[in-house]
Amino acid sequence: MTPYYQHGGITIYHGDCREVLMGGGIVADLLCTDPPYGLNMGSAVHRQGQGVKCHQSGLAKGKAIKPRNYGDSDWDSSAPDADLIGLIRSCAPRQIIFGGNYFPLPPSKCWLVWDKLRGNTDFADCELVWTNLNKSVRRIAYRWNGFLVQPGCKDVRTHPTQKPIDVMRWAILQAPDTCDTILDPFMGSGTTLEAAKSLGRRAIGIEREERYCEIAAQRLAQEVLAL
Repeated sequence: MTPYYQHGGITIYHGDCREVLMGGGIVADLLCTDPPYGLNMGSAVHRQGQGVKCHQSGLAKGKAIKPRNYGDSDWDSSAPDADLIGLIRSCAPRQIIFGGNYFPLPPSKCWLVWDKLRGNTDFADCELVWTNLNKSVRRIAYRWNGFLVQPGCKDVRTHPTQKPIDVMRWAILQAPDTCDTILDPFMGSGTTLEAAKSLGRRAIGIEREERYCEIAAQRLAQEVLAL
C-alpha cells in the first residue's frame, strides 16, 4: 500500500487499519495506540450534548492547510472487536493500549494511570492504559480538562479525543529503549507519531479519516522543518 505520507522515519497510511495490517509487511517494536471506545464521539448528537466541535483540517497549527469541512463521522461508532485487538497486538511484541479497560485484554502487571487532575466534574478522573510491560504500575499527573490544561502545554487540539504529546511521550518511555519503531493503527491527528519523532524513534500511523491524515502530515512536516 502506498503511504499517504513518508519522511524522516515517519510513515502514515490512509485506510482501515484492519485492511492495512492484514496486507502484511508492517512490523514494529512497540504498539502504542488509543483505539475508539465506541462512545460515538464523532456524531452530531454527541457534539450537541457535550460540545465537541466539528473538526476541519484548517484547525491545524498556523492554519497552513486549507480548511475543509468533512462533516459528521462514525469513527467512534463502535469499539474494535476481539479479532482486531488481536491483530494489532500481533504486530509488535510490546504493547500499550489507552482505554484498556474497554477492550478484551488479558490481566496486566503494568497498568499506566493518567490522572487528568480534573477536580469535581462528571468526567473520569483518570484514564487507564493497558500494557504487557514487565514492570510495576506507573502514574502521571497531567491536567487535561477543556481549557484547563497543564501549565506550559502548547498542544493545539484538532481531534475530539486527542491526548497531550507529553503524556504520549511518557507512555512510550515506559517501554524499553530498544523499541525503535512505534506503531499506532488508530493514529487520529498524529500525536503518537509526533511524540515518537521527538524521542528520535521511527513511527508508523494508520488512520481511516482523511481529515486527520492531513492534520497529522502537516504536524509532522512542521516538525521536520523545525529540526
